Amino acid sequence: MAIVTGAGKGLGAAFACALAADGLSVLVNNRQRLGMSDSAAETVAEIEADGGTAAADLHDITAPGAAEAMVVSAVAAFGGIDVLVLNAGITGPIAKVGALDEATLRKVLETNFFAQAALVTAALPHLRSRPGGRIIFISSTAGLHGLKGRPAYAASKGALNGYALSLADELRRDGIGVNILMPYAATPMTAGTADAAAGLLAPIRTCAALRWLASPACTATGQIWVAGGGQFRRAISVESRGLGEAEATPEWLADHADVLADLTGARSYTGAEAAFADLFADAKGRAE
Repeated sequence: MAIVTGAGKGLGAAFACALAADGLSVLVNNRQRLGMSDSAAETVAEIEADGGTAAADLHDITAPGAAEAMVVSAVAAFGGIDVLVLNAGITGPIAKVGALDEATLRKVLETNFFAQAALVTAALPHLRSRPGGRIIFISSTAGLHGLKGRPAYAASKGALNGYALSLADELRRDGIGVNILMPYAATPMTAGTADAAAGLLAPIRTCAALRWLASPACTATGQIWVAGGGQFRRAISVESRGLGEAEATPEWLADHADVLADLTGARSYTGAEAAFADLFADAKGRAE
């Protein structure tokens, strides 16, 4: 059984339909705006027309108690939770840092980060009670590289990435796979920015990655995957090997900047503790 948030259209609808096609019952979450069609019900109808099983959930994920209510609905409808796909999100308005007001920043973070964390907290006991649980955070490369004009969106996705990687480390012994998918797709949320490539960037072209990450065949955890246009990549954070100098000065750093920045032999780490331990070992070895 899977919960997919923001699944009324775009990527979320594609993800929900793909998981249903793989045999999972799906709780299709999407808030219903006043005067708008019930897009969650439309996705459910599409799934059922293809022989799948689904139910609609209309909670706004940012509403108080929405996370708990969504989990209750999923368990009541399908008996438990095996897969959690955290897809719902907003981009917020285009605004450079100096013009970005605090209320806008908080609104984007409330949806893209705090609501996601609340749903994880609510679903975690149920995921732990069943073997092979999967949590997939739908993030963005904006959280890795930044995004000019959308600092709130980039910040929210950066926060989500750090949270997801921490959670993956915590749940490693529980056998729950936690990974991040960063899809590129032409969707209603990206209207006007990717229209020319809408066919190539159709949401369905990212679904193979989502299906794999949600499947028992995937043993990866704590990883970041990028998908779009039928292209798939893994992304990682790395640190250069660097140099050591106990009496370093700004002038020394300027003289050695190229060597310090050289990523030959760069390393990635499972958790900040491992990164610190590696740096400390280098520092201690140099001191000895």
